[in-house]
Amino acid sequence: MVIAELIIVAVVALIVLLTVVRSVRIIPQARARNVERFGRYRKTLEPGLNFIVPFVDRVKTQIDLREQVVSFDSQPVITEDNLVVQIDTVLFFQVTDPRAADYEIVNYILAIEQLTATMLRSVIGSMDLEQTLTSRDKINTLLRGVLDDASGKWGIRVTRVEIKAIDPPKSVKDAMEKQMRAEREKRAAVLTAEGQRQSQILTAEGDRQSKILRAEGDKQAAILRAEGEAQAISQVFQSIHRNDPDPKLLAYQYLQTLPQLANGAGNTFWVIPSEVTTALKAVTSAFGGQATEQGASPAGAPAPGAETPGKAPQAVEQAAAQPIPRQLGPTEIAVHQAEIAVQQAEIAAQQADPTVQPTMQTELATDPEEALPASITPPGSPNGSAPSSGEDS
Repeated sequence: MVIAELIIVAVVALIVLLTVVRSVRIIPQARARNVERFGRYRKTLEPGLNFIVPFVDRVKTQIDLREQVVSFDSQPVITEDNLVVQIDTVLFFQVTDPRAADYEIVNYILAIEQLTATMLRSVIGSMDLEQTLTSRDKINTLLRGVLDDASGKWGIRVTRVEIKAIDPPKSVKDAMEKQMRAEREKRAAVLTAEGQRQSQILTAEGDRQSKILRAEGDKQAAILRAEGEAQAISQVFQSIHRNDPDPKLLAYQYLQTLPQLANGAGNTFWVIPSEVTTALKAVTSAFGGQATEQGASPAGAPAPGAETPGKAPQAVEQAAAQPIPRQLGPTEIAVHQAEIAVQQAEIAAQQADPTVQPTMQTELATDPEEALPASITPPGSPNGSAPSSGEDS
């Protein structure tokens, strides 16, 4: 008897425990479960601890209330210009009404996928390929609006629709690549030409500025050089007039200038000015008169240590009067005459002052035939002489 009672008590306890377990439901956060009583919707269990009538109420499958992401396979879509493109879409949605999501549609994910494909064909069909590739934001907005309106009665809110990829045909891709390559090459050529143009402009501007600055520098240098020469000439002119030079100094300057005129490397013809003869006579007379005024020795008497007064001047005059051969060039004629003039000046200076030593060691021949070599005397000329230098000049 006791054993039977214990068995009955255990069975009752088990039934009670099973009834309690079946009457308690714990729902996680952001989840929901619909309850049916005798096959009819009764209520939706909220997150937390819930109680139902065991063996009477039936709890359906749990529904996720969080935002969900569904990636659909690529769909072939024809654009307005009759090109078939493959479009991949990503859908973000959230269940807002568990009762409608459970009783208004059998499979809301499949329904959303099919609705997305249908609306995508409708939207893309009104655009050409160029607009399709560049209007993703517009496509996303249109799809979201249409899907949100259609899925609202299902208790689903579409939060976002994204076009993941748009793949045109391979031939179109190749054409687009060629077009983009041509555009890039065009821009590169334009930029290169623009760079060369700017470089040439800057180079020309630099050359212009450098020429202007160089011309300004040459102008200033010429002005300063002219001013310096003007000041130098002015000072020399004032100095000459202030010191009042006599003809002796001028004649001496003539003698110093003659070798410089004859030393030119390209001189082939040299004209002796008539003032040179006058200057030479002035030098001779000046040094001869100075010797007489000093009274070193009476006129006609030779000075001590000097040559005979009559012979040296006579030799100089004979050498000066000696005609210059035709074979000599103008430069040699000028040098020969300058040497004769300098020798006359030195002889005159030696006569005036016996202590003056001659600077030229060339001795003048008293014989006209010894003044110049006989080999350069032109043959066939009368008296063995050539026409004077004045005629050659």
